[in-house]
Amino acid sequence: MVEPIHITVLAGGPGAEREVSLRSGAAVVRALQALGHSVSQQDPADQDWALPAQTEVVFLALHGEYGEDGTVQRLLEGQRVPYTGTGPRGSALAWDKAASKTVFEQHEISTPRWTLLQNADAAVPPEIPPPWVLKPTLQGSSVGLQMVDTSQELSAALAASAGWGGAVLCEERITGREITVGILDGEPLPIVEIEPKAGHYDYENKYTVGATEYHCPAQLDDAVTARASELSLRAWQAVEGRHFGRVDLMLDEDLEPFVLEVNTLPGLTETSLLPKAAAAAGISFEQLCQHMVKLALGQN
Repeated sequence: MVEPIHITVLAGGPGAEREVSLRSGAAVVRALQALGHSVSQQDPADQDWALPAQTEVVFLALHGEYGEDGTVQRLLEGQRVPYTGTGPRGSALAWDKAASKTVFEQHEISTPRWTLLQNADAAVPPEIPPPWVLKPTLQGSSVGLQMVDTSQELSAALAASAGWGGAVLCEERITGREITVGILDGEPLPIVEIEPKAGHYDYENKYTVGATEYHCPAQLDDAVTARASELSLRAWQAVEGRHFGRVDLMLDEDLEPFVLEVNTLPGLTETSLLPKAAAAAGISFEQLCQHMVKLALGQN
């Protein structure tokens, strides 16, 4: 029996992932209303937005800058309103790819070798040979992702990635299988394997229906599953994750896991990766949303 409360869902926002966020928000609103809650939806694209006075808890369905970088979390902390997801410090740590990679290394968490490219003339150190992956340090959802096979391709790829603002993370490319581990209330969920039908798991393959196949639970032996889950949980704890999230990894040709990044507000449409993992654990989308609300309110 769910006790109805008033929940405000924040979705949209000013960032590059606005459309994805609106889709997450719409799915969350439907789920919470189906549970019997009174639900308002607010789009913080306007800096003068305000929560309805009756709000008892905020459900964050925001993605990208403003929603995942700690900004909205600091605002809600200042208003003393409970909200779903990671706090301001952990959000900022996970959002900044260079900061999170530094934290991974400090905690001896396996992650691909990397360097930070501050300008268009920057060179990659010889100890990190191509192929490379380039990512803007302050974007998500594979926005600005560039795959670089040779040093001759670096300049154009770097300009494209840097066009999203800020420095660019250059990472050695791990060849193997791409997986993701959902975290819910401090526990890893069944692993999802990501298999694009063509190319890499870029923005287009991520959000084009039918472009990527997902396998959950991933077909991995128990030892690999345990290593990947344990490494993901360590990465989640290292960035001070809270309530729920997702850790993205690569398995190399020897099936050794490497953490790529931590997502503190992953997609929450009914077909997103975290809900897929929850479903494999027997948790429906409505149950998942309700559990997130309970975590925000300090209930177990």
